[in-house]
Parts: sequence; structure tokens; C-alpha cells
Amino acid sequence: MRIALVFSAILALLVSLVPTVSDAAELVGFQNRSFRPGTIVIKNSEKRLYLVLGGGRAIRYKVAVGKRGKVWTGQTFIDAKYIKPAWSPSAEVHRDHPSLPDVIAGGAPNNPMGVAALTLNGGKYAIHGTNRPGSIGRAVSYGCIRMANSDITDLFQRVGIRTPVIAVP
Repeated sequence: MRIALVFSAILALLVSLVPTVSDAAELVGFQNRSFRPGTIVIKNSEKRLYLVLGGGRAIRYKVAVGKRGKVWTGQTFIDAKYIKPAWSPSAEVHRDHPSLPDVIAGGAPNNPMGVAALTLNGGKYAIHGTNRPGSIGRAVSYGCIRMANSDITDLFQRVGIRTPVIAVP
């Protein structure tokens, strides 16, 4: 009896450590075999990000993508992971919004990076949370991929540095 209780407690602990798919994300079929398991695939036209799991499955998240003329496509990898990152507007963003400060502190309510960010090699783009959840599902950014804060939190714990990222039109 005591062994059964210990086993049940260990099993409950292990189950609690396994990340679950966030409320907005979906476990879906993903039959494109050209993407290896562990790859992040961004389909800009769908405004969706897929984390390929293998076995014909992926986790699908709704995202905001680049506005007309700012859509990022290509292939790279995650080069860093940040919790509550500070944000500095690019020269282009600063030119379009000159009243923005040079830096917005991480965790500040007006910080557009949200609760976490995965920066992409090359330094120009990131997959990140947002302080504007109403923008999810739209083409509104300067090229970054925005996710609901609950979704970036989920993705953040599932991927690591050097995770491949592929963005297609």
C-alpha cells in the first residue's frame, strides 16, 4: 500500500512537470515531412506558428506577423531566450514613432516584447509576447512574430537555443 502511494505521488509530480498545450494553441496534424521534429515553422499567410513534433503532429499557435512590406521569410535559428526583456526600438520604428523612448524596461506595461522573447540569429527579429493581445492574428509588426503571452510562455519552455526557425510566405 505504501509503495502504491509513493508511486502515485511520483507519477503526479512527473505529470505536473510535463508542459501542456496552452489554451490558445492546438495540437494538429502536420504532414509536411520536409520539416524535422523540433523545428518552428511560421506560415505568414496563415498567421500561425507551428512547432513540429513529429509523427505527423505539431502544436499550432496563432500569431501576429509583419505588415505589408515587413513580412520576414527565411531560415535561421533561435540564438537567445529572454524573460521580461527590455526593448529598444529599431531606427525604422523610431523614425515612424519618434516619441518612443530609446529603451523600455523589461516587465513595463508599455513594453511590446511581452513576458518573453526568443531572438533569432542575425539580431533583427524575434518571436515574442506582446502588450497588445488584440494584434494576434493580424499583419501588424515590423517583421517580428508576436504571440499571446501565454503562448510564448508555452513555446519558451519547449524550445532551446539553436532550434531551427523557418518562415514561409
